[in-house]
Amino acid sequence: MFFVPESRIEAWIEEDLHLMDLTVDALGIEDRPGCVECFPKGDCVIAGVEEAARIFRAVGALAEEVRPSGSRLPAGTVCLRAEGTAGRLHAVYKAAQNVMEYASGIATRTAWVVRNARAASPSVEIAVTRKHFPGTKHLSVKAALAGGATVHRLGLSESILVFDQHRAFMDEAEFLSAIPRMAERFPEKRIMAEAGSVEEAVRFAEAGVQVIQCERFSPDALRECVERVRRIRPEVRISAAGGINADNAADYAAAGVDILVTSWVYFGRPQDVKMRFSAARVRF
Repeated sequence: MFFVPESRIEAWIEEDLHLMDLTVDALGIEDRPGCVECFPKGDCVIAGVEEAARIFRAVGALAEEVRPSGSRLPAGTVCLRAEGTAGRLHAVYKAAQNVMEYASGIATRTAWVVRNARAASPSVEIAVTRKHFPGTKHLSVKAALAGGATVHRLGLSESILVFDQHRAFMDEAEFLSAIPRMAERFPEKRIMAEAGSVEEAVRFAEAGVQVIQCERFSPDALRECVERVRRIRPEVRISAAGGINADNAADYAAAGVDILVTSWVYFGRPQDVKMRFSAARVRF
């Protein structure tokens, strides 16, 4: 279960619906029954279906989730149907459409990265960051999960990850001596650190870092890093971060890392989702 609070559903509705729909009111069609079928215009990994259904239900319409988020759909395949009055359907269809289009764009891009990376290394994991557009964490993260990714970090309270901006406040010797203290203070957490070079990654491994995040390494440098670190401590997990996308994921995965960390999936074109209205009442 992925929890999206009701307040988020209501906020998405309220962005578009301010008290009333003037067009529906002016036409006098508020109480006329109808149905809307939702389907992608192109092949994609659909996402946001459950949230779109909740949007329709929030105003009293019926909604059937025909295909769940994470389904690979050919163009034209219905993923959601909603039934209700014209007033209820028109009040929220655009919010539901936006949710599915943006979520499906993220899910589809994620699936591209996963497919390409695992063609080179079947065991590699794709982890998405918290670098999503502000205010979209629920939708962005769930969409990435639907596309086959895992989560790098949901927030600052979740994990210990030391970046160079942390180390700007101490010299390297002080940082290296802090590693065992961090492990002792938070015994259930892995100690992760970002490295900017192969030599730095080796020193971190020797000091006890459990996950080394290689920032903007070339695939060749990454391969060298994996080989040298694993000779010292085979159990260390190694991730590649910075500039990972669908085009280069296979090259980075082939270097032997455990994890590819990416934000690329969040930004790009949404998938087009058609909302086909009908005045006919359709029971499901």
